[in-house]
Amino acid sequence: MVSTFTWVLVGVVAYSILGMLLRTWGVLPEYVHLSGPIATLHTKRGRRFVDWLATPKRAWRAWGNVGVGVGLVVMVGSFFYVVLAAVLAVRDPAPSAVTEPRNVLVIPGVNDFLPLSVAGEIVAGLVVALVVHEGGHALLCRVGDIEIESMGLALLTIVPLGAFVEPNEEGVSLSDRGKQIRMYVAGVTNNFAVSLLCLGLLFGPVIAGFGVVQGVHVGGTLPGGPADQAGIESGSVITGIDGQSVANATEMQQRLDEAGGTVEVTLQNGTVTTVDRAVVVVGAVSGAPVQTNRTIVAVNGTAVNTTTAFNDAVQDRSVARLTLDNGETVETAIGGYTVVAEDGPLEAEGAPAGAAFVVTAVDGQRTATAADLVSAIGQREPGETIRLAGYVDGQRETYEITLAEASRSDPGIGVDYVARGTSGLSVGDFGIETYPAERFLAMLGGDVPGQQPFESTPFLQRIGLALALPFASIVEGLSYNFPGFTGIAANFYTVSGPLSALGTDGAFVLANLLFWTGWLNLVVGQFNLVPTYPLDGGHILRVCSESIAARLPIERREGLVKAITYGVSLTMIGSFVFIIAVPQLLG
Repeated sequence: MVSTFTWVLVGVVAYSILGMLLRTWGVLPEYVHLSGPIATLHTKRGRRFVDWLATPKRAWRAWGNVGVGVGLVVMVGSFFYVVLAAVLAVRDPAPSAVTEPRNVLVIPGVNDFLPLSVAGEIVAGLVVALVVHEGGHALLCRVGDIEIESMGLALLTIVPLGAFVEPNEEGVSLSDRGKQIRMYVAGVTNNFAVSLLCLGLLFGPVIAGFGVVQGVHVGGTLPGGPADQAGIESGSVITGIDGQSVANATEMQQRLDEAGGTVEVTLQNGTVTTVDRAVVVVGAVSGAPVQTNRTIVAVNGTAVNTTTAFNDAVQDRSVARLTLDNGETVETAIGGYTVVAEDGPLEAEGAPAGAAFVVTAVDGQRTATAADLVSAIGQREPGETIRLAGYVDGQRETYEITLAEASRSDPGIGVDYVARGTSGLSVGDFGIETYPAERFLAMLGGDVPGQQPFESTPFLQRIGLALALPFASIVEGLSYNFPGFTGIAANFYTVSGPLSALGTDGAFVLANLLFWTGWLNLVVGQFNLVPTYPLDGGHILRVCSESIAARLPIERREGLVKAITYGVSLTMIGSFVFIIAVPQLLG
């Protein structure tokens, strides 16, 4: 099956060829300029309107001065952030979805973090971001008495890529540095203002009308798993187990723990279906004894069809024989699965670096799972001597080590990571993946029982949470990224209060527009303040460098300005190359 990305590339090539032919034949209007897949639409209309809008010059100058202060802070922060990201990419060149080349494109359906289902809202938000950005440049041009040659829109084929204002170059060069920097920073100032307005409305009156549907929100089902075989689909809401209501995933698990191998499941739409539970491997590390989607039917000959039965069967056995649904048997150590790190306490005591070490006991205390292992070590202090028993490549080993400081991936014993579950296996007996509807609503400011109160979170931190939502699976460790109130997510939310006058669909569209417009304005503003050409940050850097150089007692001021601007710009460009290319080449 041909991927969406491939179809987009084919379309871009076809568009470029057609544009070249039209230009050769002289068919293109004068206001359309083509360069490969990039089209720019030029116009001189609207200049009178900009002149009228720029009439209160004192107010616009004050607005520009506010923007200068904010812009300089964000620009310096952007420089250090990009450099730090490049350093981290070199130190740990693991590929990430964020650095995939297709995810650099602001194209819904191609970019993994921009869902096609809200393409209309994303395009609308992008158009708003581009119009207010370039409108800010145009306004401050006229406030500073700089003539505008033309204005226009840049497109990547038919997708808005950017907008532009062409100021009179001579007018810019003759204007003072204060006018120049206010003009260059005006675009991002407007972006930030629009973002604050949209997100403020979303966090306040709009999201206050949203609630979460009671029940268990099914984001997906394991292919061929118990829930899938019972006909439970992505987007379903489970409201009952064996005739007892469930309001959330915690209550459902409690009901399942009390139930047998077969349960009656009630869905929100009134459907009742039977689920035959089975112990299915829902996650496994590469060296685990059983791989994902396999079903374990017995442990040491004893049948198991629930996770409770499985956990009970392996609890007191450091080695167990697992029988799979195809009759195959696997004998494996049962414990916390780790991978020995270089230059750590375990390697110092003879454990081979890079080897899988299944820890079955800590100072004689049984550790059947990763949670058991972390808990047992957490009771000790760094510097204490502990005894670890377990298996390396099927051989029983014992190591006495001095416990080191714990880190996020290492409890202090000298491992690269501790895999979740038992022996690197995560098992389930139901086969669904829950959608974090409550968490998403709480991050947007909704009042959700059981979630951290959002009202006490500082506003700027709320902005940061909103910025992270499309990357929630990476930043927050959630199972899904936030697409907006669309697709299956629309099944998990309700609308009440004054907002209900718009209808459920209307309220969802409004919330999506506010979220994506606010998000895109924030991203466009921040990105344009990266100090490199041709971004606004590069022009601001030049003007600031000229201002500093003019105050220094040196003769070759122009050379100093060039050294600063070229040096910083090349650092930024090189950092971006490292961020994108290094994980793809070395990861």
